[in-house]
Amino acid sequence: MTDTSLRPSLLDPLFAPARTLPGVGPKVAPLIEKLLGTPEREARIVDLLFHLPQGGVSRRLVGSVAEAPVGEPVTIGVTVVAHRPPTQGAGRRPHRVVTEDATGEVTLVFFGMPRARVEKMLPLGAHRYVSGKIDVWEGMRQMVHPSRIMDEAGLADLPAVEPVYGATEGLTSRAINKLAVAALDKLAPLPEWQDPAWLAKNRYPTFADALRTEHRPDDVPPRPADPLQPTPGTPSRRRLAYDELLASQLALALTRARQRRKAGRVNAGDGRLVAKLTEGLPFGLTGAQARAVQEIRADLAAPRRMLRLLQGDVGSGKTAVALLAMASAVEAGRQAVLMAPTEILARQHFERLAPLAGALRLRLMTGRDRAAERRATLADLAAGEIDILVGTHAVFQEAVTFHDLGLAVVDEQHRFGVHQRLALGAKGEAVDFLVMTATPIPRTLALTFFGDMDVSILDEKPAGRQPIRTLTLSTERLDEVVAGLGRAMAQGERVYWICPLVEESEFVDLAAAAERFEDLKQHFGEGVGLIHGKMPGPEKDAAMARFAAGETTLLVSTTVVEVGVDVPEATIMVVEHAERFGLAQLHQLRGRVGRGAKASSCLLLYRGPLGQVSRARLEMMRETEDGFRIAEADLKLRGEGEVLGTRQSGLAAFRLARIEGDGDLLETARDDARLIVERDPKLETPRGQALRVLLYLFEREAAIRLIGAG
Repeated sequence: MTDTSLRPSLLDPLFAPARTLPGVGPKVAPLIEKLLGTPEREARIVDLLFHLPQGGVSRRLVGSVAEAPVGEPVTIGVTVVAHRPPTQGAGRRPHRVVTEDATGEVTLVFFGMPRARVEKMLPLGAHRYVSGKIDVWEGMRQMVHPSRIMDEAGLADLPAVEPVYGATEGLTSRAINKLAVAALDKLAPLPEWQDPAWLAKNRYPTFADALRTEHRPDDVPPRPADPLQPTPGTPSRRRLAYDELLASQLALALTRARQRRKAGRVNAGDGRLVAKLTEGLPFGLTGAQARAVQEIRADLAAPRRMLRLLQGDVGSGKTAVALLAMASAVEAGRQAVLMAPTEILARQHFERLAPLAGALRLRLMTGRDRAAERRATLADLAAGEIDILVGTHAVFQEAVTFHDLGLAVVDEQHRFGVHQRLALGAKGEAVDFLVMTATPIPRTLALTFFGDMDVSILDEKPAGRQPIRTLTLSTERLDEVVAGLGRAMAQGERVYWICPLVEESEFVDLAAAAERFEDLKQHFGEGVGLIHGKMPGPEKDAAMARFAAGETTLLVSTTVVEVGVDVPEATIMVVEHAERFGLAQLHQLRGRVGRGAKASSCLLLYRGPLGQVSRARLEMMRETEDGFRIAEADLKLRGEGEVLGTRQSGLAAFRLARIEGDGDLLETARDDARLIVERDPKLETPRGQALRVLLYLFEREAAIRLIGAG
């Protein structure tokens, strides 16, 4: 819940409900809620102000019909010359109106509009101004359904640029602009929280002026030709982006400063246990793994809390690093916990760790344990009889008590925010945190979401791993693919066949996967298995186990195999409708093969024709296996909410900033936030007081509560 009791009163008008604006009646109110409200709270005036236009349409008058460009929105002045209504029984023929100026003709075209209405809008001989796109049909210029038809008075009231907003059914872009302009009247003068010299250098307007310019633009920025290039931000848009990024980075810096203030404990012993486990590993550590272990041990040995992100590309060996980190805590007489987002992954982590763990006492705890088993685990955990507990995030429920928890390792943590990290630490005294992700995160996003953490990167693959050959093929060649799989499976290869997730309907997914399963079964008989998200957990585990044991050699699956599933014998990955997947997802899926010593391949099947973005994605997959390069490209193609999977969960990081275009500002905001916290840790100076307003405005007030906390 947001604590509003300490919010500065000058912000109250902005946090009033949007339905209190003039012009919002019982019809419009539910539409605003649909567009900007959430299940937890109704739409507020600030939500309207932060719902910036996605672009603009120039309404400036073009000199003449002859000069008006084809295919772009224009406004021209014309005289009505003739009406050509459809004849009786002509079906869906349009009503055409011939107009002209001194340089040429343009026909206005109306489908399904009553004749009387068209004649009233455009009387014969009248001079009118029309806005819309001109196209050429049978060699003649025409404008289908002009967006505006005005006389002199209407033209005088027309803005030079009409902003275009993301809208919802029943609420037009024009109506949203009207409401946003009304919301601007609620903006009280706010204190300036940015450094004046920095503002002057960048020629940035004040916060309020920047919002006014965005909702009442006087120019349309040019669009870049390349889809991998973001639209350049105007000074007003950049100013607003920086305000939001600074609020985010300042909240992270205050969180981090508070974590640093909390006394840690030394959670590393003399290194003997770690050395013994390292010697016992069936492989040598890569340089990147050895470096990460060193960084983690240095943190564990320091008397302050560790909060470290371990980023490793698919198959870079995070599990071994996590084991050695947990062994360090056990050396110091403490316990460790490893948490995974799903039961399949928790079980798999346990199975991977068990043979490597030597004398360490490992235990697995999942929601499927029988009551007696669970009671025994809880008792042993509280008595200190378990060194390392592996489980899902359920291990942080009330009933779970550790004897002395020293280190928590969290897998695939990008689904959890800063506040959840703070809450998890309450399970033990001065718990150190190691967070692991197999999703390579571009530097800008790592700063955004993990700016309160130190980062270790595993950027080398273990010795013996072969490169994965990636091919793109049209679905028209499906028969060739199936024949090729038959030959490979006859030689003992194992295959994943991924069917896409169609977001509109899970049942469509299941139907597609089930249909492909039946189809492949006709070719390969009982050697084909099926796994999908709607299966009960034990069935999923059993299907996975059959594939891992080689009882089935081809596994048809929806994307449940995406994260962490490890079958080293699988050497072929087929992704059907690859054009529907994001880059990061394709990279994760490809990483399920190439985990053993054998050469592996990945077939990306697409249905043409491909759009510009889909083609760019598939080409990037063919070009490189470097997860970080792929993640940067994904960010440019899709934006930050999609890359981290936060858009689906409603947690898109920013409303005003666009990470794909404002990454340079993020670096500046981080440095600025660190300086502020060093010089004014309690935000007491005049700028500090203004920055408190900024944090409340962007609803990062939880960070203000940390300032006074111990």
